[in-house]
This record gives sequence, C-alpha cells and structure tokens, in this order.
Amino acid sequence: MSNPLADMEKPDVFFCIGTNMTECHPVAATRLKRGLARGAKLIVADPRHIPLAEMADLYLPLRVGSDVALLLAMAHVIAREGLVDEGFVAERTAGAAEFLAHLRHFPPSWAEPITGVPAADIEKAALWYGQADRGAIYYTLGITEHICGVDNVQSLCNLALMTGNLGREGTGINPLRGQNNIQGAGDCGAVPGGYPGNQNTTDPAMQAKFSALYGREMDLDAGMTKVRALDLCGDQIRAMLIAGENTVVSDPDRQHCEHALRSLEHLVVIDIFPTETSALAHVVLPATAWGETEGTCTNTERRVQRLRAAVPPQGEARPDWWIISQLARRLGIPGFEYQSAAEVFDELCQVSPLYAGLSWERVGRESLQWPVPTADHPGTAVLHEGEFKNGRGLFKVVNYRDPAETLSPDFPVWLTTGRRLQAYHTRTQTGRAQGIDYLLAEESLEVHPDDARNWGLAEGAWCRMASARGAIELKVHTTRRSPRGTVFCSFAFNEAPVNMLTGSGYDPVTQTAELKVCPVHLEPIPQPQTV
Repeated sequence: MSNPLADMEKPDVFFCIGTNMTECHPVAATRLKRGLARGAKLIVADPRHIPLAEMADLYLPLRVGSDVALLLAMAHVIAREGLVDEGFVAERTAGAAEFLAHLRHFPPSWAEPITGVPAADIEKAALWYGQADRGAIYYTLGITEHICGVDNVQSLCNLALMTGNLGREGTGINPLRGQNNIQGAGDCGAVPGGYPGNQNTTDPAMQAKFSALYGREMDLDAGMTKVRALDLCGDQIRAMLIAGENTVVSDPDRQHCEHALRSLEHLVVIDIFPTETSALAHVVLPATAWGETEGTCTNTERRVQRLRAAVPPQGEARPDWWIISQLARRLGIPGFEYQSAAEVFDELCQVSPLYAGLSWERVGRESLQWPVPTADHPGTAVLHEGEFKNGRGLFKVVNYRDPAETLSPDFPVWLTTGRRLQAYHTRTQTGRAQGIDYLLAEESLEVHPDDARNWGLAEGAWCRMASARGAIELKVHTTRRSPRGTVFCSFAFNEAPVNMLTGSGYDPVTQTAELKVCPVHLEPIPQPQTV
C-alpha cells in the first residue's frame, strides 16, 4: 500500500476495483465508511453486486476478466478531457507520450461491449476520478488473479500517474493483503525474485551481498514459483516443505495439485491443525498458534508490529522459525544457529534497507511503517512523496486480451470465485469454531434468479458444475448479487472444492492463477445420497 489505512478517511473519490472489502477486509472497510460519511464519492467496479456496491455512488458491473478494457477507457477519457496532471507527469514520470498516444484507440464506446458497462458510466467514473483533488485506488485479488494480473495492476498505476494521485495524503494505489503477514512474508524474501527487503535476486551486487552473508555462492536466477514447483514434483523435485498453507484446497486445478503432492518421495507439512494437505504428508510438524508465538507481523499498510506469546506452546508444538532452524542444522546447512525470534528479526533488519532502522527492541516500543532507514527515522506513512525510489514513475503501454478460456457451447457460463465474511481462507481455523459454523455451515452456488429458471435450477436444490478440468456438486442459492450469465462460489469449503474446476491459465510474469475466471456448465441433479 502506498498510503496508510488512516488515509482511507481522507479521499474525495474512492475507486475500488476487484475488492469485496466489507467481507474480506471488514476492519479496514470501517475507515472507508468514515470517508463516505464525510462526503467522499465511491466508485465500485466488480462483476457481482457485493455489499460494497450497495454503498457506491457509481457501480460498474464489468464482465469478469475485462478490467484492462475498463481502465484503458477511463484513461482515454481523462486524457481527452484535459485532466492529466501535466506538472506531475513532466517532473516525475517517464513514457507518458507513448502511453497517451496509445490511449486514443480506446474510447468508452470500444470498452462497452467488452465490459458490459455503459459508456456513459465509464465516462462518469473517469471524470470523477480525474477531477478529484484526492483520488485513491483500492484493489485486491479480483485484480491480480488473472492471466493479465500484472497488466491490471499496471493499468491502475497508469491512472494514478496521469492524475498525480501518488505521494500525497488521501491518494495512492492500495492493495489490501489477503492474509495476515503476507506483506511481511514478502519482505523477508518469500517471493521468487527477491531477497529480503525486495532486493533483486538477479542483481550481481545482491548476489555478492547475500553470498557473503550465507557463506555460499548464490545464483543469479530468480527462484521458482509454486506453480512451477508443482509441475516438477516427482521429477526434478522429490521433496517439499509446506508451511501454514492448505495447498490442496486453496490452489487451482486440484487434481493436478494432489497428483503432484502424491508424486513426492517426501512431503513435510508444518501447521497448527490437520488439513486436507497434511493428510498427504509423510511427516507433519506441529507449529505454535499466534497466541503461543513470539515474533513480528508486517501488515497490509507496511506497519511492523511486535507479537507476544500469551500462553506457552501446547504439546509438541514449536515456533516455525525453530522448526526450520532445526531442519537446516540436521541437513548440515550453516547460518541457522538462531536462539530466538529476536535474532531472526534483527538479522532481517541488518540485511534489508527497508528495515534498517528497526530492531527487536525498537518494535517492542514502537509500531512503524517501512521504510525505516535509520534508528532515528519515524517511519514512512506515505510512499513516493516528492520522488520515486527508482527516479521516475513509468507509464506502461497495456493492451486488452481475453481470459485464458472464454465461453463456448460446452461451457457457456462464467464462474468467478472469492471469499466470504464468515469463512477465513480454507477454514483450517474458522471451520473448527461452532459459532462461525452456525453462521455459515456450507457453501452454495450463487445464481441469478432468471438464470436459475432458464437452467432448471431451484433455490436449495442441487446442481452439478463442470469445467474442462472436472466437476463438483453443490447447492444452489438464487440471488441478484450475481449477474446473469455469471455464478459465484467461495473456495473455503473442502466439501465444495471449487478449485477442482479452476486453473485454466497463469499470468506470464507472476504465474498467478486465473482463479477469477472459469467457463463452466451447470445442470440440475438429485440431492446426493451421501448428504
């Protein structure tokens, strides 16, 4: 996030796209509600009429996978109407001339048949955002889980750059992270192309730095994504360690995923509860839960916070850092002689410029947002104030392309997936809470009432939903929240394993799966006997 959560109370215009914020980030969404109460306008772009859309001043019900077309058309209007911040563009960006010339080909009339959004509404959204003194963009996985996820994010960056909505209070490009400490994991180097602190693995200087630190030569290739790793299971990869993730339920193309994990000679899972993934493991190592763990968390707004154990570990459970250190020692790998979480964190601060001014002792007293370059630095609430780290913000020419799979006579319906307020991720934790189970005991497929009538489906009855990769059976819930021709299901329930169907394509840069777009076929079925 370029701006802090407190800034959600300050924009003139919110542009929320691909984010079901009130269900997936309900605490953060309270700040947006305060901003609306103070008079801000809200533009929501989402295929479903989510609760956030009910609050919107302007709702753009775009077709799944058509985000780039919408954003190109909005940028076209901003340029055409003279709303480009010429001073900001000249002083702080590069590539503007080529980008602005490119936009001439994408008026709202071009985008309307692709997105399904009326051209007049695209015009209005562009004018509101372009005319705002403080325009803020918020997005989540509805933008990134596409074969064009990088293009989607770059298109949002283009909008912010051309209007000067970066580096100021109440503006910015703000991705809300999907899970606790996802930001912190990336900061520690849990990304294929980055050492701790987002230092590029292909930079020879970084190679030398970390080779010296770890006492072994580091190669210049980026690391392997999980998608690639699963493809190589049973061949080049014979053993795998999965920590804190229920891969079987959360990942696309479940049959491929299960086959890959079963192909391993040795699968180790570290987790706090038994899961569908740990059921396939040769060894399960019990980890401590958050209330038993000393450590830190870096949240969605880059805020580094100290976590303190409230109770001692139960049974044989041990902290993740301890388990991994012990594995490294027994494999004969030097450099893992940690005695505490404090030592691990202090090493991060030594090697990462983003954390250089922090220490275990300091985060025990203060909660700061990185970058914190020196010990007396107060932290950085707003990124990009005055300058960009790499000199200039780069416009990128982006073109629209269809999803990996499009509708066909065999699969004539769009499926999109997501999360629900009552069920956290794959229910590894919330599925064990009776109160939450009372609120949402099972998954159902959201179908528009008109579609249900046309397809012979009924409220509470069962249907079979199939894609090119498999089929599942689940109950039908008729609702106008899903548009005609599009159905929705969360991936939280193993009993309705929707990711059996997804996984038709991946972003070529990040290898993020296209979980948000999947053509399917529906048919009514009798209630299964096992239910």
